[in-house]
Parts: sequence; structure tokens; C-alpha cells
Amino acid sequence: MADDRDRFERIFREHFRPVLRFAAARIDPERAKDVAAETFLVAWRRLDEVPEEPRPWLFGVARRVIAGQFRSQSRREALHTRLQDPGDGAVDPATAFADRDEALAAFATLGERDREVLRLVTWDGLSNAEAAEVLDVTRLAFAVRLHRARRRLERTLEPESLSSAPQKTGRRHVDAHS
Repeated sequence: MADDRDRFERIFREHFRPVLRFAAARIDPERAKDVAAETFLVAWRRLDEVPEEPRPWLFGVARRVIAGQFRSQSRREALHTRLQDPGDGAVDPATAFADRDEALAAFATLGERDREVLRLVTWDGLSNAEAAEVLDVTRLAFAVRLHRARRRLERTLEPESLSSAPQKTGRRHVDAHS
């Protein structure tokens, strides 16, 4: 039992911050703390399943905890959306942030699957093999996803893509209904 405790404490010390960063890149900071705590609770309960290099395994657990949180809150969010006045002028914070930075705007145009693949290798610093383990896919499948996500991001960052005026479309839409 003492060996288990020592191993868990070492895993916790070495990987808590990366797991917290992983979660915080995907959800708000307060919920990210809960995700990190729950991830390590799972690690403690399933310590015999934690591999020698635990980071990809922990990220996979954190990813599933986040997904579970989203599923459990979906009804509340749907109700909130239905009750929210559509004319209240609320601005999506992700959209406002993306508008300030072309790279983030391009990133935001990607599908969630592409964004997740790029986050794993770029923001979380995982190797392709580790990221494949997090997503529970083969290394080859991950490499293909990563290649395609990078190509889509590059196309979005091309000057004609950035100047192809989503704002003009918005103005035409507004003018057409004025």
C-alpha cells in the first residue's frame, strides 16, 4: 500500500499541472480544476491500470471527464439557450477573442476534431504516439488527422481566406433585411 501511495504521489506531483493545463485549454478554469481532481481520483482508483508513462493515459481520462461534464450539462445549457432573449446583444467570448487575432480566427474555423488534434501536439506538447493514445486511435490514423488538420489550417491562413470578408457577408445580410 505504501508503494501505491508513493507511486500515486509521484504521478500527481509530476502530472497535475499538465493535466490542469490540458483541461484549462478546453474549458473554463474553475471546471478545469474539477476535471484535474476527478482525473486523479480515477488514477488513484485504477492505479494498477496507469501505465509507466502516465501523461497520455491521464489526458485520455481528463478528456473523458470533460466529455462527461458536457453531456451532463447539455440539458441545462439547452434550456438556458431557449430562455435567452436572442436580441440581447450577447457576444460569444470565443468569437470576440478570435476576432482580435487572425491565427485564432483561423483556428476557430476548424472543426472540433481538427482543433483537438492540433491542441494535443501544439498546446499540450504530446508526441504523435501519445496523442494517438489520448484519442484511442492508431498512430497512423492520428498522423493522417494531424496532416489534414494542418493543411486545413494553412488554407484558412492564406491571405485570400482571411480577406474573403465574413464581415462583407454579414453586411450584405444586414442590408438585405434593413
